Amino acid sequence: MSVIVITGGSRGIGASAAEHIAQRGLGVILTYNVNPQAAASVVERIERAGGKAVALKLDVSDLGSFVAFRQSVVLALRDTWDATTLSGLVNNAGYGLFNPLATVTQAQFDGLFNVHLKGPFFLTQALLPLFAENASIVNLTSATTRVATAGVAPYAAFKGGLEVLTRYMAKEFGERRIRANAVSPGAIRTELGGGLNNEFEALLAGQTALGRVGEPQDVARVIAMLLSPEGAWINAQTLEVSGGYTI
Repeated sequence: MSVIVITGGSRGIGASAAEHIAQRGLGVILTYNVNPQAAASVVERIERAGGKAVALKLDVSDLGSFVAFRQSVVLALRDTWDATTLSGLVNNAGYGLFNPLATVTQAQFDGLFNVHLKGPFFLTQALLPLFAENASIVNLTSATTRVATAGVAPYAAFKGGLEVLTRYMAKEFGERRIRANAVSPGAIRTELGGGLNNEFEALLAGQTALGRVGEPQDVARVIAMLLSPEGAWINAQTLEVSGGYTI
C-alpha cells in the first residue's frame, strides 16, 4: 500500500491535497498543529469516500519533535496499512506574514524560516529512512519567489530557498529513485495570511491571465499527479500553478 505524509493537511491546499491523494487510492497521513477537529473532519471525509487516513499532530517548527513523529508514522503505517515504508512526503505546512522589510522582527523572521525552510529540510531528513524506492517529495513554494510582492520578503525568500533545496533533494536522492519537485501556487483562496477580501481578490484576478484566483483543488490536483505514476518522469522541477499570474 502506498502511503503519503502531508504536513498542514487540516485546511486549505493541504486538506484538498489529502482528499485528492486518497481518491487515487493512496493512504494519507496528514498533520495538524492547533486544530485537531479540522484534521478529524478531513479524515472523516476521506474515509466516507472509501479511503484511509490518519491525522497526527506536528509542529513543523519544533525540530526536536521529529524523532517522536517518525515513530508515530511507523506505528500508523503498521496499524492502519500493515506497511513499513512511505511512498511520498508533501511539505505543505505554512503561514503567511505581511510586513514591510523595515519592520520585520527577528522573531518573525525566525518563525517563518523555521516553518518554511528549516522544518522541511530536517523533516525530510528524519523521514528519509522510511521512504520506499520510487518515492516522491513535493515541496509547496510560492509565485512570490518570481513576482516580488511588497510585504512578504522573508516568506518569499525562504520559499525561494525551498525551491533550490528541491533540486538538491532530487540530485542527492536520485540513486534511490526518489523524485523531488516543487509546486508554486499563485493567488489561492485560502486562510493563509488572513484570506482574501473582495477588493484584493479582484486585484489578483485582474493580474491573472485566466481572470480569477485559484481554488485549493486547483493546486491539489497537481500535487496528487506528482505523487502518482503520471508524474514519474518529472523531477527537480518547480511547477507554477497560478492560472498565468503576472505573465
